[in-house]
Amino acid sequence: MNNVFVYCEIEGTAVVEVSQELLTKGRKLASELGVELHAVAIGDGITGKVENQILPYGVDKLFVFDGKGLFPYTSAPHTDIMVNLFKEEQPQICLMGATVIGRDLGPRVSSSLTSGLTADCTQLEIGDYDDMKTGKHYENLLYQIRPAFGGNIVATIVNPDHRPQMATVRSGVMQKAIYEGTARGEVVTPEVSKYVDPASYVVKVLERHVEQAKHNLKGAAIVVAGGYGVGSKEGFDMLFQLAKELHGEVGASRAAVDAGWVDHDRQVGQTGVTVHPKVYIACGISGQIQHIAGMQEAGIIISINSDPDAPINKIADYVIVGTVEETVPKLIKYYKQNSK
Repeated sequence: MNNVFVYCEIEGTAVVEVSQELLTKGRKLASELGVELHAVAIGDGITGKVENQILPYGVDKLFVFDGKGLFPYTSAPHTDIMVNLFKEEQPQICLMGATVIGRDLGPRVSSSLTSGLTADCTQLEIGDYDDMKTGKHYENLLYQIRPAFGGNIVATIVNPDHRPQMATVRSGVMQKAIYEGTARGEVVTPEVSKYVDPASYVVKVLERHVEQAKHNLKGAAIVVAGGYGVGSKEGFDMLFQLAKELHGEVGASRAAVDAGWVDHDRQVGQTGVTVHPKVYIACGISGQIQHIAGMQEAGIIISINSDPDAPINKIADYVIVGTVEETVPKLIKYYKQNSK
């Protein structure tokens, strides 16, 4: 009762990475609260195949729902399982990935339980809250932190009275790590028919196509990112050349994507990809909060900007004041000379 739950998204028999990232964060939250970390895996033919992908992250109890009709994902049976399980277990926190599935399942579960949901969180913390209107003091609430109002502020959202406190987090925001402590590691396989209404299987997936990513922006050690200051689609050709020399990937701000200079799947930020490279080279990026939310955990941040007062310069480790057109060709030239 009152434990922390993580919904583990399954692709075939593989646990998607964002779920492992959330297990790592969930373990920390559970330890801070003095409760257990529980996980839920739902699929077809997953028993004996997903446990070793989930338990090493510090899970005390794993619920494996294995049955026909549970993969590929459809909304109704997964919602039935989560809602009915939560009615039994009464968790205080539930975390899901802000994936296509998480964005569909999370609102359905929270609506059914009237619990509320904060989407696309960039931070999750435990803290107290004083309701100035009622005078009530609440302890150990989940701080659900995310940019709001177009990214102009960072909002901390709390849910004092309804449970579970639910949040979705995009892939790459949290960092996964095998738990070095001791967890119970119990596995239970509830009978699916006790949780799912037979009518929930009415929707069938007739054809399913999963397109693989064209690049590895999220996993790149070096990211060369361009903003509106790059100036044109042709300007991005220089960034691709620099990234090639550095064996890195090219990212972009939303402004550059909206201008049509680069594909949307390269967008870094609150509404794009979150990256944790060793080196992040920001070229002509002003540094709005939405973008910073997606790259602020980089090991070294280098800013190339003609504006010395650009917001991104405040978080940069190194700042080069100058235009992208002047600076990037020099970087390419000098790197070629020194890498022979």
